[in-house]
Amino acid sequence: MSKLTAFLSGCTATATAIIAITLLTGAKAPPTKFEEIDVGRINVREPDGTLRMVISNRTQFPGAPWKGQEIPRPDRRSFAGMLFVNDEGTESGGLIQKGSLGANGKADAGLSLTFDRFRQDQVLQLLHAEQGGQAMTHILINDEPSHELMDVKNRMARFDEIDAMKPPERRLAMQEMRDKGLMPANRVRLGTTQDKASALSLADAQGRTRMLLIVSADGKPSIQMLDEQGKVAKTIGLDTP
Repeated sequence: MSKLTAFLSGCTATATAIIAITLLTGAKAPPTKFEEIDVGRINVREPDGTLRMVISNRTQFPGAPWKGQEIPRPDRRSFAGMLFVNDEGTESGGLIQKGSLGANGKADAGLSLTFDRFRQDQVLQLLHAEQGGQAMTHILINDEPSHELMDVKNRMARFDEIDAMKPPERRLAMQEMRDKGLMPANRVRLGTTQDKASALSLADAQGRTRMLLIVSADGKPSIQMLDEQGKVAKTIGLDTP
């Protein structure tokens, strides 16, 4: 055997050994690193293909992930951002944002970070909105019923049925859903208002505001207590005896 043949045989044997060791030890190639990347949309998936997160521009922003499928949401086409997806492939929150100048030269902008109850809508939201020259920023805490009673998909389908009813029937149907505990309810709202006041709103389990803590733009503090009909039953301010 010539020296060249022996050398080539040795290289082949070495390569074969390296491949065998790699297969036996499960060695992985080092992750690819990028200094910068331009992309329209990123889908983060589990090894079995389950979608867990989407980061997207406005044009490619998805609908609502639901049990591994996707429910069309054309109302989201004005937003870019990120969606969180749980283990079963259902949306569980997200971060969306937009910002532009309207035809009137005023800002039309907003950002929303939400966390959803399982198979339901958001129970925690951090929201900023700016429109028509006015801006507000809120933290919202909501009640959502258990998905075992009615999940958000079935609730939206029920809303479509109710929208097709005549007004008297529509009111009765909505009240029936409230009585059965199938409706979401805002419980806590903290933030600034369009008239530049700061406010904390506390509501009961039916979503009825029962207490308001307010500091007006000019610095006047007050506490308002409301009855079940939403009427102010008592107000406490600096000038209250």
